[in-house]
Amino acid sequence: ILPHSRSCSLGNLLLILPKHPHHNNPESLCNGWICFPRRKNNDTVLQHKPKRSKQSAKSHKRSNLQLCETVVPLEDPIITETTSTLQEWGVLWKQLYVKHKVDLFHKLRHVMNELIDLRRQLIQGHLAQDQTREIKRHITVRLDWGNEHLGLDLVPRKEFEMVDPDQISVSELYKMHRKQTPKQRHGDGCRVPVSHHLFINLKSFTYNSISEDADVFFSLYDTREAKQISEKFMVKLNKNGGPKNPEKVDRLCALFTDLSSKDLKRDLYIVAHVIRTGRMLLNDSKKGPPHVQYRRPYGCAVLAMSDVFHTITDLKEEKDFVLKVYTCNNENEWCQIHENIIRKSNTKYSAPSTNYGLIISLQLLRGDLEQIRRENQAVFNRALALTRKLGFPDVILPGDTRNDLYLTLERGEFERGGKSVQKNIEVTLYVLYADGDTLKDCISLGCGEPNISEYHSFVLYHNNSPRWSEMVKLSIPIDRFRGSHLRFEFRHCSTKDKGEKKLFGFAFTPLMREDGTTLSDESHELYVYKCDENATFSNQGLYLSLPCCKEDFNSCPNLPANLPFQRSPKETFWVSTILCSTKLTQNVDLLALLNWKAHPDRVLDILGRLRQISGEEIVKFLRDVLDTLFCLLDENTDKYGPLVFQSLVFIINLLRDSRFYHFRPVMDSYIQNHFAGALAYKELIRCLKWYMDRSAEVVRQDHIQEAMRALEHLFKFIVQSRILYSRATCGMEEEQFRASIQELFQSIRFVLSLDSRSSENLVFTQATLLNSFPDIFDELLQMFTVQEVAEYVRGTLGSMPSTVDIGQSMDVVKLQSIARTVESRLFFFPESRSILLPVVLHHIHLHLRQQRELLICSGILGSIFAIIKTSSMGEYVSCLLSLLQQMTEIHFHHLLNNFHSKEELKEFLLKIFCVFRNLMKLTIFPRDWSVMRLLTSHIIVVTTQFLSPALHKNFSEADFDFKVWNSFFSLTVLYINQPSLQLEALGPAKRKKVLDKHGDMRVMMACELFSMWQKLGDNKPHFIPGMMGPFLGVTLVPQIEVRNIMIPIFHDMMDWEQRKNGNFKQVEAELMDKLDSMVSDGKGDDNHRELFSLFLLEKIEQETWRETGISFVTSVTRLVERLLDYRDCMKGDEMENKKIGGSVNLMNFYKSEVNKEDMYIRYIHKLCDLHLQAEDFTEAAFTLLLYWELLQWEDRPLRDFLHYPCQSEWQRKENLSRKILHYFNKGKCWEYGISLCRELAFQYETLYDYQSLSWIRKMEAAYYDNIIEQQRIEPEFFRMGFYGRKFPFFLRNKEFVCRGYDYERLEDFQQRMLGEFPQAIAMQHPNQPDDTILQSDAQYLQIYAVTPVSDISDVPQLERVPERIKSFYRINNVSRFHYDRPFHKGPKDRENEFRSLWIERTTLILSRPLPGISRWAEVERREVVEVSPLENAIYVVDNKTQELRTLISQYQHRQHHGNINPLSMCLNGVIDAAVNGGIARYQEAFFDKDYISSHPEDTERITHLKDLMQEQVHILGVGLAVHEKLVHPEMRPLHKKLVDQFHMMRAGLHHVSSSTWDSCFHINECIPLSLSCSPLNLQGSIRHSSSSLSSHTSSEAGNLVIMTDGLMGEHPEEALHMQVRLEMKHTPARV
Repeated sequence: ILPHSRSCSLGNLLLILPKHPHHNNPESLCNGWICFPRRKNNDTVLQHKPKRSKQSAKSHKRSNLQLCETVVPLEDPIITETTSTLQEWGVLWKQLYVKHKVDLFHKLRHVMNELIDLRRQLIQGHLAQDQTREIKRHITVRLDWGNEHLGLDLVPRKEFEMVDPDQISVSELYKMHRKQTPKQRHGDGCRVPVSHHLFINLKSFTYNSISEDADVFFSLYDTREAKQISEKFMVKLNKNGGPKNPEKVDRLCALFTDLSSKDLKRDLYIVAHVIRTGRMLLNDSKKGPPHVQYRRPYGCAVLAMSDVFHTITDLKEEKDFVLKVYTCNNENEWCQIHENIIRKSNTKYSAPSTNYGLIISLQLLRGDLEQIRRENQAVFNRALALTRKLGFPDVILPGDTRNDLYLTLERGEFERGGKSVQKNIEVTLYVLYADGDTLKDCISLGCGEPNISEYHSFVLYHNNSPRWSEMVKLSIPIDRFRGSHLRFEFRHCSTKDKGEKKLFGFAFTPLMREDGTTLSDESHELYVYKCDENATFSNQGLYLSLPCCKEDFNSCPNLPANLPFQRSPKETFWVSTILCSTKLTQNVDLLALLNWKAHPDRVLDILGRLRQISGEEIVKFLRDVLDTLFCLLDENTDKYGPLVFQSLVFIINLLRDSRFYHFRPVMDSYIQNHFAGALAYKELIRCLKWYMDRSAEVVRQDHIQEAMRALEHLFKFIVQSRILYSRATCGMEEEQFRASIQELFQSIRFVLSLDSRSSENLVFTQATLLNSFPDIFDELLQMFTVQEVAEYVRGTLGSMPSTVDIGQSMDVVKLQSIARTVESRLFFFPESRSILLPVVLHHIHLHLRQQRELLICSGILGSIFAIIKTSSMGEYVSCLLSLLQQMTEIHFHHLLNNFHSKEELKEFLLKIFCVFRNLMKLTIFPRDWSVMRLLTSHIIVVTTQFLSPALHKNFSEADFDFKVWNSFFSLTVLYINQPSLQLEALGPAKRKKVLDKHGDMRVMMACELFSMWQKLGDNKPHFIPGMMGPFLGVTLVPQIEVRNIMIPIFHDMMDWEQRKNGNFKQVEAELMDKLDSMVSDGKGDDNHRELFSLFLLEKIEQETWRETGISFVTSVTRLVERLLDYRDCMKGDEMENKKIGGSVNLMNFYKSEVNKEDMYIRYIHKLCDLHLQAEDFTEAAFTLLLYWELLQWEDRPLRDFLHYPCQSEWQRKENLSRKILHYFNKGKCWEYGISLCRELAFQYETLYDYQSLSWIRKMEAAYYDNIIEQQRIEPEFFRMGFYGRKFPFFLRNKEFVCRGYDYERLEDFQQRMLGEFPQAIAMQHPNQPDDTILQSDAQYLQIYAVTPVSDISDVPQLERVPERIKSFYRINNVSRFHYDRPFHKGPKDRENEFRSLWIERTTLILSRPLPGISRWAEVERREVVEVSPLENAIYVVDNKTQELRTLISQYQHRQHHGNINPLSMCLNGVIDAAVNGGIARYQEAFFDKDYISSHPEDTERITHLKDLMQEQVHILGVGLAVHEKLVHPEMRPLHKKLVDQFHMMRAGLHHVSSSTWDSCFHINECIPLSLSCSPLNLQGSIRHSSSSLSSHTSSEAGNLVIMTDGLMGEHPEEALHMQVRLEMKHTPARV
């Protein structure tokens, strides 16, 4: 690497500047240049060599002309975004592999490679504009895909580039998010159907034989239904075949819009009609002067759409097509020429002489029109003509307005009028207002050309019965429809030299009838009235009073004789109309409903006729109809409520029809955006409940079933109505609403619980209800918590009959409802699954057991395993935010000063604060709308800063208003805690981006909160202790500045509480309650604990209540320590022991230090649950005993608490007792259970409850049997020391004794503990650690085995007590343990080391006995004593004697089932050690005359040691006698060896002086085994693990046995056959 190299990474920008004369830093110089690497996104820096490195030179802008300037590349923003995104994905991509998300890992790698390739193409810059746009589109699609699948934020874009929120309005930003958010649906919701669009571009008209101007009309034609389905696209061409308007060169294109998938399946054709404009006869120059222009039919071309679809295989692919233009052989059949061409009726048309004709290109597009416009701007910039469908598209969304009347000139029947030949008739159309003025520019012959004021039809040569079939569109304003009319003027076009057009008649029709309905969609036969060229129409009243058609004539039979115009009885004119209007209707009943206020007395009749209105009309005016219904509901709920409910049900079910299914999004959009019935929910709930309750009474249940089918949208209306009401009243009547929903669900359960086997109608009702029930879950989730909704659903599903004999069809419906419940969004929440799974599995189990509906059941189970393995309110919100964003201080000042009273100002502040809170609480914006959320937060904090002065000015001191101030504080607390502002959870790059853009807005709001708190003055006590919890939550936010600002408020609260009450008990209680819940939820850390203690102790130092304040702060600090430890321990990957330790620590704190019984009991049960998970049943029982001890045998009622119902204290204690007994039984601690059985028996006997008494006595008896008969494994005990500052507080620098698991030895225990603390270092010595280890930032773990020291009074002393009973008391209820460390005091005796071998015995006294509430118990204190060599010898010999005694007793009672090996080994070990001189070492050391004379104080101990040796010899003799009876013949040699060695022991003892020996033994005296034992003997069999600190040499010496001369010499047979009864349990020796 070069000496002056700079570190860079891929994608970094390197700025190279010329050397400046003042830059003398050699590290900044590089061959006369200064290099400044600019890091982007805080990436990891890699080494970069500036020399000979291939770099791309980038343009840049410099925002600060200094060495620390900011350099931003001026490359395409999409390249910059791709670079930063790839860097971010690179980190997450590796994590996918670690998390075993292999599928996504490979997909993301593929997408990243594609992005790198696309980025490279953009950087090269050798692309055309369209290619660049296409590559950018591909890049953004992949970026958005990756961000979505990685859970990253949605990036709002405009023209493929990220938008700057500061450069656009909030509303526009919101719309961008909405457009980019993928639509998701749950349950049975339907999505808006995809629209298709056909792009057509006329490239040329090569058939040039016309030599006249021509109009080409393109349209879509359905040959199956023989009708045109689209408007016409009109192109004006000159006589050369080019566009008549030069500006339209290469712009003769149109887009046929709103084609549905169903339309594409029709038998569609593109039809092009060619109408020439010129002479009457094309080839006869004599027929009419050239200056007279006639519209004359010329030819027609068709193209089958099936051929188009077959040719265009890819979406957006553009292909060229040639359309041959055929001419009509007979103009009388012109109206059918396209049909004839399609049917290939060759005799009725003539084919062109060449293959040329209309050359068009076609392209099929799909999606929303706005999306098409964005993605194809080049097309839309070519003066594209939008050609719509006739009629409405599949979905008419609210807000879409349309008012088009399509008029078709069908045909006419006219007289010759005395002429020898038939007429050439031209029709002229005018649209006139009621005042007679002509409506300008309202007639369109086709899209692509401007509208005209009058329309002239084409002329059919010599035809008195012309059939035009030509359609025009009339765009008439809605307010001009009433009173306007159409006038058709008929002229004969002469072919003589003058070429006159003579008027000979007219017809007319009004657009709207007197009842307010428009012309119906049908053919209309109009009367033709005679007139001539001199007729005047200036006074339209002259003919408007005349009947226009037969129906009109029938309605006015008494016409005057002298009419201004005479009707021609033999002449008739036919037109047909199609109305596409969202505001006008042709239905009388619908119009009466919409205008109900004009006839309020007919409302009931009008509502009754709603079902007679056609579905097409209702869905077309859906929004208006719904508005009318809810307006009626508001007008008179009692009178109109039931009928409105029926009408609403009818409309909702109408949308279930396949014809109108696509209108369901219209209904959903209406509910979310336009519905305003804030009170409607009350009546809807009432009516729905009434229908439910009547299901058991009525026979005909059609109306009830219809209501059940409409359940989903009924609940949508109910929920939205309640939301509107709650928003308007700040949540009033919430309890009443919840109660009404509860009652409604009771009715639903009632319907499902009815026995329907005898009623087929009731079966259908229940089936309908079950089918609709899962559709309401999403609506309920808007108003209730997940747990509440789950409880409603569980109760409903649980009300269904549990039997499977209710009928096969009903079984299927029931399981299908359950299946949809499992597939619903509700079931995806873990908290709801825990509630719903039991009832779901119950029903599945019933069917599986009966082998019924196995396929459905398996599907449900599969869905469960698969799972286990926003609203348009945002539109209004964005508008509000956009308005607030643009307001300055002057605007706010003007706004606040315009309120006439403080009440108005108060109402405004409450509402705006409520809106802000809802913006943060409700899911207005999805989680990944990070840009929108941050911008919203910025606007809120700025607005709050403007509003807070008004709050202080108007509602402080004497005018203090708690409600407003409380609303303000609630807002600020919620704001600071909102997840989108917790920058600590973001990556470094995103965090820096947010800070650069907005700063830390939490600090801004915290400053505002603190400032307003200080301004409260004497009104602060109103918020103590109410705001303690919220303010505490703010201080727990992991932001240092926020904590520094907020913590001093608690001193303020303490001070005010002290002034008011003389103490701050309320503050203390509230603070501790909130701390527990908040820290458990993951808030808080050690930094908060330290700051809290430091700040408050510093503040309290000057107060008069200093001592109590310090005590309070200390308690809180200690509580936080324990809560943090508890939270860390309860993490999912932590071991059970650590969790249990944290729980015990916290539980003890609540009991002993702060005396909070509720919290104490709560953690008792948490600890019990942990024990049960670990199968530590004994510890679980002891834990529950803590709660049991708090209860009394009284009848005092107790409230429901945790999982306990409302019950008396006696009942709770009894239930608790039974549970504790169950756990003691599973833990095999029957002795503890017996005392509890006696307690229960006493209570039952007192109440004469003999049945329960019998039960408990039987249980007690069973426990006694278990003690005698069942084998129990004695556990090992281990001492643990946790040293170092890295351990949790409850472990740090403390030592514990742990009760090991069954069969767990020291090595196993050490491995387990090191596994729980993988960072710990195992200490290899038993010495106490020094301060260096105690204060180190590490973890040191010290473990060794300890021996229990039982209280002698607890162990049964009777000789006949079985050993297994005694052993229980030796290892249970033990609070003292010891371990030994051998050492030599003074110089080591080289001749006999036993003379100087001392033992350091450490006794550990625990804070509580084991077993107990935990397998661990903390060491409370320790006692250290030194054991002399003589005492140690006594201890070792006595231990071995007790071991022999126990083993021999077991063989006498046949407990080893013939396996004599343990006895053989034990005897061999003791006898062999004695023979080899070990016992002699003890004799040399302690029986020597010099030792006895020099240690007169040890005389009794020496005597005791000799007694123990004699007792051991006697027991050895008994053991050999037992061994002789049980030994296998093959093992006889071993037995003989043992007997021989036993004899050799006597020979080895003759060197002892007779005087010393005689003082200790009497010849031929047999000592019984049941000698009176010293207290040391009663400790039982002391176990030595492999980690025992006693020396091996000492142990061997202690295993020696001495024997008298007379024992085997004079009475050998008697000694060998001595039968001694031994009653002690076997305890294996561990030396």
